[in-house]
Amino acid sequence: MKFEIIEEKDLIRIDKFLIDKLDLSRSKVQEMIKQDLVLVNGKITKNSYTLRLSDLVEITGELKEETDVLPEKMDLDIVYEDDYLMVINKPSGLVVHPAAGHFTNTLVNGLLYHTNNLSTNNGDIRPGIVHRIDKDTSGLLVVAKNDKVHEALSNQLKDKTLSRIYVALVVGRINHDTGTIDAPIGRDPYDRKKMCVTDVNSKEAITHFRVLEKYKNATLIECKLETGRTHQIRVHMSYINHPIINDPVYGPKKKISDFGQMLHAKEIGFIHPITKKHMSFTCEVPEEFLNIVEKYKNE
Repeated sequence: MKFEIIEEKDLIRIDKFLIDKLDLSRSKVQEMIKQDLVLVNGKITKNSYTLRLSDLVEITGELKEETDVLPEKMDLDIVYEDDYLMVINKPSGLVVHPAAGHFTNTLVNGLLYHTNNLSTNNGDIRPGIVHRIDKDTSGLLVVAKNDKVHEALSNQLKDKTLSRIYVALVVGRINHDTGTIDAPIGRDPYDRKKMCVTDVNSKEAITHFRVLEKYKNATLIECKLETGRTHQIRVHMSYINHPIINDPVYGPKKKISDFGQMLHAKEIGFIHPITKKHMSFTCEVPEEFLNIVEKYKNE
């Protein structure tokens, strides 16, 4: 991967430049530079190097991380399984895959205990994981058991033939019955852990929503993703001033419950890579979700 510096806005420290270009944390970018994986004009560089016009930045390899992801016995809610893939109903509060410094008690640990057959396309830390949903979002995701199936499902994500529908409870009463939010999403320049609607180093993001029920102080909606950006629905609903209830990052800071944000991946559909049949799966929202909805119904 190569980048040529041709704009004055890019005359910044190389680590800051790569954080935006690679969508990685500062620590990971600095570790890549430390491992001599980043060259400037063919030479190794330092984090403090300030880029100049015509500089050629080259990424020569992937970051080598110490990983030790072990199988853990876990009660997985398996909605469907065959020799090629699985569909899992993930509970709110469960992290999908390990990350630096956190290699236990994730869905991947449970998958490794359940089966020895998981795709390797995403490396040792994310075996089988085709797409992810946030820790405190509940619902469906598909897991690949081999690399061929993984690639086929990933391609369906890219060409938008893998469909995902969510249900969410949002703050306030939405006046119209349907809507489409077409607003690009990128890293929040003031908080690297958050995403935001921005024109800077962003990607296209489109969310369609439909109102299911209106309450005095909240609205129950169904969301269909046309793209799959990090925190997309949470960011988009916050952007139109209807943040998801119980979302401390993009909504009101005060939580109304220990349950996670009121967002549930209720439906997923795709073409089976081997049988070529269209498959669709649904799962009801968790009981905790229903209890919070009832509270808003009765206000």
